Amino acid sequence: MKRDHSEHPDQPDQPGHSGRPDLEALLRSLRVWDTELPAFDPGATPAEPVPLFVEWFAAAVAAGQPEPHTPSLATTDAEGRADVRTVMLHGADAADGWTFASHSGSAKGRQLAARPYAALGFYWPVQGRQVRVRGPVRTSPAEVAQADLHARSTGALAAALTGHQSEVLSSTSELARASQAAWEQAQREPDAPVPSWTAYALQPDEVEFFQGDARRRHVRLKYRRTEEGWLKELLWP
Repeated sequence: MKRDHSEHPDQPDQPGHSGRPDLEALLRSLRVWDTELPAFDPGATPAEPVPLFVEWFAAAVAAGQPEPHTPSLATTDAEGRADVRTVMLHGADAADGWTFASHSGSAKGRQLAARPYAALGFYWPVQGRQVRVRGPVRTSPAEVAQADLHARSTGALAAALTGHQSEVLSSTSELARASQAAWEQAQREPDAPVPSWTAYALQPDEVEFFQGDARRRHVRLKYRRTEEGWLKELLWP
């Protein structure tokens, strides 16, 4: 979870011998959760994880958490090497699980094709909360991905039309030309198809809710899928 440096005294931001910032001093000067955090009673939680996620997500939005809908997505490639990046959440429900989208030819698209299992990590520091989701990933029907894309902004469509995600780029000027052409097409053809755009649904085996506590008595509640349904377990922090 979050590394705690509160046992160390404050240290000033002194430059190192190179004249650059001193990373160790900066790390030791930082504090975690210097604010009042919400209480969390795991005994009053729903039987399934999605309703609790929606409740926490709404609370994060209400608390002013910047971009609460951008979790980290962890995947592995065909050789089992881990990778992680930030994505945008497109939805969460009991039927489809947690959904996001990308090009099928992107690094994450290729990795999910090779190993269709992933994890999502949400961190909302305003309330000291984390949500971890992991499980198998499936692709949704193409019409679902296209409908989702065309319900979004012109910029989202232009970015998708630009394509070539994760490929080597020769120069920023090449990107500028391709992006300009994609913006013009998106404005001219708001329903333009993007065949490589793919919607993914992560249907979790496990969902963990972490509530930070200033006295380090963090509450961790894990939902684990079983043949009989969801099992709830408390974990040591």
